[in-house]
Amino acid sequence: MALTVAFIGTGRKREKGSLIGYAMAYTHAQAFSALDEVELVAACDVIEENVQAFAHEWEIDETFDDYSEMLAEVQPEAVSICTWPHLHERMVIDCARAGVKLIYCEKPMADTIGGARRMVAVCDEQGAALNFNHQRRYGRPFQLAKEMLDDGEIGDLVRIEWGGANIYDYGSHNFDMAQFFNDETPPEWVIAQIDYHTESFWFGAHNENDCLALIGYENAVFGLVATGGVEAAVGCHNKLVGTEGVIEIGSREEGAPVLRYRTYGAGDWQPVDTAGEGLHAQVYINRAVEDAVESYRAGERAMMDAHNAIHATEAIFACWESSRTRAHVEIPMEAEDNPLEAMIEAGELRPEPAEEEA
Repeated sequence: MALTVAFIGTGRKREKGSLIGYAMAYTHAQAFSALDEVELVAACDVIEENVQAFAHEWEIDETFDDYSEMLAEVQPEAVSICTWPHLHERMVIDCARAGVKLIYCEKPMADTIGGARRMVAVCDEQGAALNFNHQRRYGRPFQLAKEMLDDGEIGDLVRIEWGGANIYDYGSHNFDMAQFFNDETPPEWVIAQIDYHTESFWFGAHNENDCLALIGYENAVFGLVATGGVEAAVGCHNKLVGTEGVIEIGSREEGAPVLRYRTYGAGDWQPVDTAGEGLHAQVYINRAVEDAVESYRAGERAMMDAHNAIHATEAIFACWESSRTRAHVEIPMEAEDNPLEAMIEAGELRPEPAEEEA
Protein backbone atom coordinates (compact mmCIF):
# COMPACT_ATOMS: atom_id res chain seq x y z
CA MET A 1 0.00 0.00 0.00
CA ALA A 2 1.38 3.39 -1.00
CA LEU A 3 2.59 5.87 1.60
CA THR A 4 0.30 8.92 1.30
CA VAL A 5 2.08 12.26 1.69
CA ALA A 6 0.58 15.72 2.25
CA PHE A 7 2.38 19.07 2.37
CA ILE A 8 1.96 22.00 4.75
CA GLY A 9 3.46 25.25 3.49
CA THR A 10 4.19 25.02 -0.23
CA GLY A 11 5.65 28.50 -0.61
CA ARG A 12 6.22 30.18 -3.94
CA LYS A 13 8.71 28.58 -6.29
CA ARG A 14 11.58 30.98 -6.93
CA GLU A 15 14.48 31.06 -9.34
CA LYS A 16 16.63 32.03 -6.39
CA GLY A 17 15.70 31.61 -2.74
CA SER A 18 16.11 34.24 -0.05
CA LEU A 19 15.78 34.59 3.70
CA ILE A 20 12.01 34.89 3.33
CA GLY A 21 11.55 31.76 1.26
CA TYR A 22 13.14 28.85 -0.61
CA ALA A 23 9.94 26.88 -1.34
CA MET A 24 11.52 23.83 0.24
CA ALA A 25 8.29 21.89 -0.27
CA TYR A 26 9.30 21.53 -3.92
CA THR A 27 12.55 19.83 -2.92
CA HIS A 28 10.71 17.60 -0.46
CA ALA A 29 8.13 16.70 -3.12
CA GLN A 30 10.87 15.86 -5.62
CA ALA A 31 12.43 13.50 -3.09
CA PHE A 32 9.17 11.81 -2.08
CA SER A 33 7.99 11.45 -5.68
CA ALA A 34 11.18 9.60 -6.62
CA LEU A 35 10.37 6.75 -4.22
CA ASP A 36 8.38 3.61 -4.92
CA GLU A 37 4.96 3.17 -3.38
CA VAL A 38 4.61 6.82 -2.40
CA GLU A 39 1.64 8.98 -3.42
CA LEU A 40 1.46 12.78 -3.10
CA VAL A 41 -2.17 13.34 -2.13
CA ALA A 42 -2.73 16.87 -0.79
CA ALA A 43 -1.16 20.28 -0.21
CA CYS A 44 -1.94 23.26 1.98
CA ASP A 45 -0.85 26.90 1.88
CA VAL A 46 -2.55 30.07 3.05
CA ILE A 47 -1.85 31.68 -0.35
CA GLU A 48 -4.13 30.18 -3.00
CA GLU A 49 -1.89 30.81 -6.00
CA ASN A 50 1.05 29.15 -4.23
CA VAL A 51 -0.80 25.94 -3.38
CA GLN A 52 -2.37 25.73 -6.83
CA ALA A 53 1.01 26.13 -8.55
CA PHE A 54 2.49 23.44 -6.30
CA ALA A 55 -0.42 21.08 -6.90
CA HIS A 56 -0.13 21.57 -10.65
CA GLU A 57 3.62 20.88 -10.59
CA TRP A 58 3.21 17.61 -8.67
CA GLU A 59 -0.19 16.52 -10.03
CA ILE A 60 -1.90 16.75 -6.66
CA ASP A 61 -5.69 16.81 -6.73
CA GLU A 62 -6.62 18.10 -3.27
CA THR A 63 -5.63 21.55 -2.01
CA PHE A 64 -6.43 23.40 1.20
CA ASP A 65 -5.80 26.70 2.98
CA ASP A 66 -6.33 25.13 6.43
CA TYR A 67 -4.01 22.29 7.36
CA SER A 68 -6.30 21.04 10.15
CA GLU A 69 -9.03 20.56 7.57
CA MET A 70 -6.58 18.76 5.30
CA LEU A 71 -5.48 16.41 8.07
CA ALA A 72 -9.08 15.57 8.95
CA GLU A 73 -10.30 15.03 5.40
CA VAL A 74 -7.27 13.36 3.79
CA GLN A 75 -5.77 11.56 6.81
CA PRO A 76 -2.31 11.28 5.25
CA GLU A 77 0.18 8.79 6.63
CA ALA A 78 3.07 11.22 6.12
CA VAL A 79 3.33 15.02 6.15
CA SER A 80 6.04 17.42 4.96
CA ILE A 81 6.19 20.73 6.86
CA CYS A 82 7.98 23.65 5.17
CA THR A 83 6.84 26.67 7.17
CA TRP A 84 8.76 29.22 9.24
CA PRO A 85 10.16 27.88 12.53
CA HIS A 86 7.72 29.64 14.86
CA LEU A 87 4.96 27.47 13.35
CA HIS A 88 6.73 24.12 13.61
CA GLU A 89 5.77 23.20 17.16
CA ARG A 90 2.03 23.65 16.69
CA MET A 91 1.97 22.00 13.28
CA VAL A 92 4.08 19.00 14.27
CA ILE A 93 2.00 18.38 17.40
CA ASP A 94 -1.26 18.77 15.47
CA CYS A 95 -0.06 16.29 12.86
CA ALA A 96 0.96 13.73 15.46
CA ARG A 97 -2.34 14.05 17.31
CA ALA A 98 -4.24 13.73 14.02
CA GLY A 99 -2.66 10.33 13.43
CA VAL A 100 0.16 11.21 11.03
CA LYS A 101 2.86 8.57 11.44
CA LEU A 102 5.79 10.11 9.53
CA ILE A 103 6.56 13.83 9.85
CA TYR A 104 9.33 15.38 7.77
CA CYS A 105 9.90 18.96 8.92
CA GLU A 106 12.24 21.72 7.87
CA LYS A 107 14.84 22.88 10.37
CA PRO A 108 15.37 24.53 12.84
CA MET A 109 13.18 22.45 15.15
CA ALA A 110 11.25 25.25 16.88
CA ASP A 111 11.53 28.85 18.06
CA THR A 112 11.96 27.84 21.72
CA ILE A 113 13.78 24.97 23.37
CA GLY A 114 10.64 24.13 25.31
CA GLY A 115 8.74 23.85 22.05
CA ALA A 116 11.35 21.51 20.60
CA ARG A 117 11.13 19.26 23.64
CA ARG A 118 7.32 19.19 23.49
CA MET A 119 7.40 18.15 19.83
CA VAL A 120 9.59 15.16 20.64
CA ALA A 121 7.47 14.18 23.64
CA VAL A 122 4.14 14.33 21.80
CA CYS A 123 5.45 12.45 18.76
CA ASP A 124 6.77 9.73 21.06
CA GLU A 125 3.39 9.55 22.83
CA GLN A 126 1.53 9.30 19.53
CA GLY A 127 3.94 6.88 17.86
CA ALA A 128 4.92 9.35 15.12
CA ALA A 129 8.38 9.33 13.52
CA LEU A 130 9.61 12.94 13.53
CA ASN A 131 12.50 13.91 11.23
CA PHE A 132 14.15 17.25 10.48
CA ASN A 133 15.77 18.16 7.18
CA HIS A 134 19.43 18.05 8.23
CA GLN A 135 20.34 16.63 4.85
CA ARG A 136 24.09 17.27 4.97
CA ARG A 137 24.50 13.99 6.82
CA TYR A 138 23.88 12.36 3.43
CA GLY A 139 26.46 14.33 1.42
CA ARG A 140 29.60 12.59 0.21
CA PRO A 141 32.09 15.12 1.73
CA PHE A 142 30.52 14.68 5.16
CA GLN A 143 30.13 10.91 4.86
CA LEU A 144 33.75 10.49 3.75
CA ALA A 145 34.99 12.70 6.58
CA LYS A 146 33.10 10.51 9.06
CA GLU A 147 34.56 7.36 7.51
CA MET A 148 38.07 8.80 7.77
CA LEU A 149 37.44 9.74 11.37
CA ASP A 150 36.12 6.26 12.20
CA ASP A 151 39.09 4.67 10.43
CA GLY A 152 41.49 6.59 12.68
CA GLU A 153 43.04 8.71 9.89
CA ILE A 154 43.53 11.60 12.34
CA GLY A 155 43.68 9.58 15.55
CA ASP A 156 41.14 10.19 18.29
CA LEU A 157 38.69 13.07 17.92
CA VAL A 158 39.60 15.98 20.19
CA ARG A 159 37.63 18.95 18.89
CA ILE A 160 34.91 19.79 16.34
CA GLU A 161 35.05 23.32 14.93
CA TRP A 162 32.71 25.11 12.54
CA GLY A 163 32.12 28.56 11.15
CA GLY A 164 28.97 29.95 9.57
CA ALA A 165 26.50 32.79 9.34
CA ASN A 166 24.73 32.10 12.64
CA ILE A 167 24.03 29.34 15.15
CA TYR A 168 20.24 29.05 14.74
CA ASP A 169 19.10 28.83 11.15
CA TYR A 170 22.23 28.12 9.12
CA GLY A 171 24.02 26.85 12.18
CA SER A 172 21.44 24.19 12.97
CA HIS A 173 23.04 22.15 10.19
CA ASN A 174 26.49 22.53 11.72
CA PHE A 175 25.43 21.67 15.25
CA ASP A 176 23.69 18.64 13.77
CA MET A 177 26.84 17.67 11.90
CA ALA A 178 28.75 17.88 15.17
CA GLN A 179 26.32 15.27 16.50
CA PHE A 180 26.93 13.14 13.40
CA PHE A 181 30.72 13.32 13.65
CA ASN A 182 30.66 12.70 17.41
CA ASP A 183 28.49 9.54 17.26
CA GLU A 184 25.39 11.41 18.50
CA THR A 185 27.05 12.14 21.86
CA PRO A 186 24.96 14.77 23.68
CA PRO A 187 26.43 18.15 24.63
CA GLU A 188 26.99 18.59 28.36
CA TRP A 189 27.67 22.32 28.74
CA VAL A 190 28.16 25.55 26.80
CA ILE A 191 29.88 28.86 27.42
CA ALA A 192 29.31 31.54 24.79
CA GLN A 193 29.01 35.21 23.97
CA ILE A 194 27.10 36.88 21.17
CA ASP A 195 26.79 40.27 19.52
CA TYR A 196 23.52 41.44 18.03
CA HIS A 197 23.78 45.02 16.81
CA THR A 198 21.82 44.84 13.53
CA GLU A 199 18.57 42.93 13.08
CA SER A 200 19.08 39.66 11.25
CA PHE A 201 15.86 37.84 10.41
CA TRP A 202 16.02 34.43 8.78
CA PHE A 203 12.54 33.13 7.98
CA GLY A 204 11.01 35.44 10.55
CA ALA A 205 13.38 34.53 13.39
CA HIS A 206 16.11 36.58 15.05
CA ASN A 207 19.69 35.35 14.54
CA GLU A 208 22.75 36.84 16.20
CA ASN A 209 25.36 38.73 14.18
CA ASP A 210 28.39 37.12 15.84
CA CYS A 211 28.89 34.25 18.26
CA LEU A 212 31.91 32.62 19.82
CA ALA A 213 31.14 29.46 21.77
CA LEU A 214 32.82 26.51 23.42
CA ILE A 215 30.82 23.30 23.90
CA GLY A 216 31.73 20.34 26.06
CA TYR A 217 30.35 16.94 25.00
CA GLU A 218 29.76 14.00 27.33
CA ASN A 219 32.69 12.08 25.84
CA ALA A 220 35.17 14.93 26.59
CA VAL A 221 35.26 16.12 22.95
CA PHE A 222 35.06 19.91 22.61
CA GLY A 223 33.15 22.01 20.10
CA LEU A 224 34.34 25.44 18.95
CA VAL A 225 31.90 27.69 17.10
CA ALA A 226 32.47 31.04 15.40
CA THR A 227 29.69 32.80 13.47
CA GLY A 228 29.11 35.99 11.55
CA GLY A 229 31.95 38.48 11.72
CA VAL A 230 34.25 36.06 13.53
CA GLU A 231 33.57 32.89 11.51
CA ALA A 232 36.91 33.31 9.70
CA ALA A 233 38.62 32.24 12.94
CA VAL A 234 37.76 28.64 12.04
CA GLY A 235 38.79 29.05 8.40
CA CYS A 236 36.46 26.41 6.98
CA HIS A 237 32.93 25.12 7.12
CA ASN A 238 33.68 22.12 9.37
CA LYS A 239 36.96 21.09 10.98
CA LEU A 240 37.70 17.84 12.80
CA VAL A 241 40.78 18.02 15.01
CA GLY A 242 42.29 14.75 16.14
CA THR A 243 45.28 13.59 18.13
CA GLU A 244 47.16 12.86 14.90
CA GLY A 245 45.79 15.28 12.32
CA VAL A 246 43.01 17.50 10.94
CA ILE A 247 40.14 17.08 8.46
CA GLU A 248 38.61 20.16 6.80
CA ILE A 249 35.34 20.42 4.89
CA GLY A 250 34.69 23.56 2.88
CA SER A 251 37.97 25.41 3.43
CA ARG A 252 37.83 29.15 2.79
CA GLU A 253 41.30 28.99 1.24
CA GLU A 254 41.07 29.89 -2.44
CA GLY A 255 41.33 26.82 -4.67
CA ALA A 256 41.13 24.33 -1.81
CA PRO A 257 39.20 21.09 -2.40
CA VAL A 258 35.89 20.64 -0.60
CA LEU A 259 37.42 17.88 1.56
CA ARG A 260 41.05 17.61 2.62
CA TYR A 261 43.14 16.32 5.51
CA ARG A 262 46.66 16.25 6.83
CA THR A 263 48.43 14.43 9.60
CA TYR A 264 50.81 16.13 11.98
CA GLY A 265 54.36 16.15 10.66
CA ALA A 266 53.31 14.97 7.18
CA GLY A 267 53.39 18.38 5.52
CA ASP A 268 50.91 19.26 2.78
CA TRP A 269 47.15 18.89 2.75
CA GLN A 270 45.86 15.77 1.01
CA PRO A 271 42.72 16.23 -1.14
CA VAL A 272 39.91 13.67 -0.95
CA ASP A 273 37.80 12.91 -4.02
CA THR A 274 34.12 13.62 -3.34
CA ALA A 275 32.95 12.69 -6.86
CA GLY A 276 31.91 16.26 -7.55
CA GLU A 277 29.68 16.62 -4.49
CA GLY A 278 29.97 19.81 -2.48
CA LEU A 279 28.35 21.30 0.59
CA HIS A 280 24.81 21.47 -0.83
CA ALA A 281 22.79 19.39 -3.31
CA GLN A 282 19.23 18.28 -4.03
CA VAL A 283 20.44 14.70 -4.00
CA TYR A 284 21.20 15.06 -0.29
CA ILE A 285 17.52 15.76 0.35
CA ASN A 286 16.57 12.84 -1.88
CA ARG A 287 18.76 10.53 0.21
CA ALA A 288 17.48 12.01 3.46
CA VAL A 289 13.82 11.53 2.55
CA GLU A 290 14.54 8.01 1.32
CA ASP A 291 16.19 7.20 4.65
CA ALA A 292 13.25 8.70 6.57
CA VAL A 293 10.74 6.61 4.61
CA GLU A 294 12.74 3.39 4.68
CA SER A 295 13.47 3.74 8.40
CA TYR A 296 9.80 4.40 9.12
CA ARG A 297 8.76 1.33 7.15
CA ALA A 298 11.32 -0.74 9.03
CA GLY A 299 10.23 0.60 12.41
CA GLU A 300 13.63 2.21 12.96
CA ARG A 301 14.92 5.75 13.50
CA ALA A 302 16.50 7.64 10.63
CA MET A 303 19.68 9.69 11.08
CA MET A 304 17.58 12.87 11.10
CA ASP A 305 15.28 11.61 13.83
CA ALA A 306 14.21 14.22 16.38
CA HIS A 307 16.03 12.37 19.15
CA ASN A 308 19.28 13.32 17.41
CA ALA A 309 18.11 16.80 16.38
CA ILE A 310 17.13 17.77 19.93
CA HIS A 311 20.76 17.59 21.12
CA ALA A 312 21.87 20.05 18.45
CA THR A 313 18.92 22.29 19.32
CA GLU A 314 19.79 22.23 23.02
CA ALA A 315 23.29 23.44 22.14
CA ILE A 316 21.93 26.33 20.05
CA PHE A 317 19.66 27.70 22.74
CA ALA A 318 22.30 27.08 25.42
CA CYS A 319 24.66 29.42 23.53
CA TRP A 320 22.10 32.21 23.73
CA GLU A 321 21.34 31.33 27.36
CA SER A 322 25.03 31.56 28.23
CA SER A 323 25.13 35.04 26.73
CA ARG A 324 21.97 36.02 28.61
CA THR A 325 23.19 34.74 31.98
CA ARG A 326 26.87 35.50 31.34
CA ALA A 327 27.58 32.04 32.67
CA HIS A 328 28.51 28.46 31.94
CA VAL A 329 25.24 26.64 31.06
CA GLU A 330 24.58 22.98 31.80
CA ILE A 331 22.58 20.97 29.25
CA PRO A 332 19.71 20.31 29.29
CA MET A 333 19.24 23.95 30.23
CA GLU A 334 16.56 24.92 32.73
CA ALA A 335 15.03 27.73 30.63
CA GLU A 336 12.20 26.84 28.24
CA ASP A 337 12.11 30.03 26.17
CA ASN A 338 14.17 31.62 23.40
CA PRO A 339 16.92 33.53 25.25
CA LEU A 340 17.79 35.74 22.27
CA GLU A 341 14.22 36.91 21.81
CA ALA A 342 13.85 37.35 25.57
CA MET A 343 16.91 39.63 25.69
CA ILE A 344 15.46 41.73 22.88
CA GLU A 345 12.05 41.99 24.55
CA ALA A 346 13.71 42.97 27.84
CA GLY A 347 15.75 45.70 26.13
CA GLU A 348 19.04 44.01 26.98
CA LEU A 349 19.78 43.85 23.25
CA ARG A 350 18.77 46.71 20.96
CA PRO A 351 19.63 45.73 17.38
CA GLU A 352 19.29 48.45 14.78
CA PRO A 353 16.56 47.78 12.21
CA ALA A 354 17.76 46.14 9.02
CA GLU A 355 16.52 46.94 5.55
CA GLU A 356 13.48 44.88 4.64
CA GLU A 357 13.93 42.23 1.97
CA ALA A 358 11.45 42.25 -0.89
